[in-house]
Amino acid sequence: MVKKIGIIVQRYGLEINGGAEYHARLIAEKMAKHIEVEVFTSTALDYLTWGHHYKNGKEIINGITINRFRVSRERDPEKFGKLQRKIFKNEHTLDDEREWLYEEGPYMPDLISELEKRGDEFYKYIFFSYRYYHSYEGLKKFGKKSVLVPTAEHDEVIYMRLFKDLFHMPSAIIYNSHEEKEIINKISGNRDVPGDIVGVGSEIPEKFDADSFRKKYGINSEYILYIGRLDENKGVPELIRHFIRFSDEKKSDIKLVLVGKSVIDIPEHKNIEYLGFIEDNEKFDALSGSEFLVIPSQYESLSMVTLEAWAIGIPVIANGRTDVLKGQCQRSNAGLWYTNYNQFREVFSILLDNKDVRERMGENGRKFFKENYSWEVIENKYIKILDINQ
Repeated sequence: MVKKIGIIVQRYGLEINGGAEYHARLIAEKMAKHIEVEVFTSTALDYLTWGHHYKNGKEIINGITINRFRVSRERDPEKFGKLQRKIFKNEHTLDDEREWLYEEGPYMPDLISELEKRGDEFYKYIFFSYRYYHSYEGLKKFGKKSVLVPTAEHDEVIYMRLFKDLFHMPSAIIYNSHEEKEIINKISGNRDVPGDIVGVGSEIPEKFDADSFRKKYGINSEYILYIGRLDENKGVPELIRHFIRFSDEKKSDIKLVLVGKSVIDIPEHKNIEYLGFIEDNEKFDALSGSEFLVIPSQYESLSMVTLEAWAIGIPVIANGRTDVLKGQCQRSNAGLWYTNYNQFREVFSILLDNKDVRERMGENGRKFFKENYSWEVIENKYIKILDINQ
């Protein structure tokens, strides 16, 4: 029988160009060169409610068979918010945490049933994102047949009692960073579970066209760039406040270009350009024309756009309160970080005023990406962990 792996993730689609979902798609497409792959996921596009969007059943995306299951119960944001406040702020029981898990969603018992029914077809199941229903129930049912890609962030969820035993269940864990492995090992005591720090690669185009990007969006001056979801957890409101203060104090004309879907209000300011969602092929055009990328996120297991910036020689400024981002900058020597406005002003000034520093850090980033996050390196680690060639 030909070996086959199943990849299970909360959402999956070409429209989803970031986070664990994009990570899972890239791994599925790359590993399909080495072993047959099927994906199991929801019909949801919206991660806040898990509302039905894609057609139920099977479809093919980039040569991969996708099995979609409609969420049995969509999330009620108000109910979930109240329960989450109780879990994070007050005394509560393990049953309260289980209720939180089912309310968080995406609740897909039919997906788990399908994995059970077809279990003999699959050599291994790879579950993405520890904190969701499919991973919790999947690891409990399939144990050593499963591999976990936790995509864990240093937030309140990681400390929930519900998940402590979960990190002992899979045959292996594929971590995104040293910091993620360290926090999971510390909280769960699972150092005996095999695994490796792997992360994910990215598709880097051979050519970029910064002039085309500037022309299309009417950007006629130097700019720094943010790419990602614009919300509180990503640190964007703080970034905007710091940038406006910096811009006004320095009397600077440098632009802050914001790219991505926004769930916050963007203030009017002469030096802020909000572009909304852009096509994936434009992302590298935007990166290549920027002075540097800024990543203000408060919670990360791995910042893919940071790695993409380094891949093409663009330095990064990150939120130093996020251990993963700070650690990546330290190991690569390709980024600076801040924890308050005074540090923000200092590191922004250093990079904006010193082209040679930007170039040296960019080259450090390019080397770091090639040695640690090229697809050859990533694929070989997956092959070894999955023991595909046995």
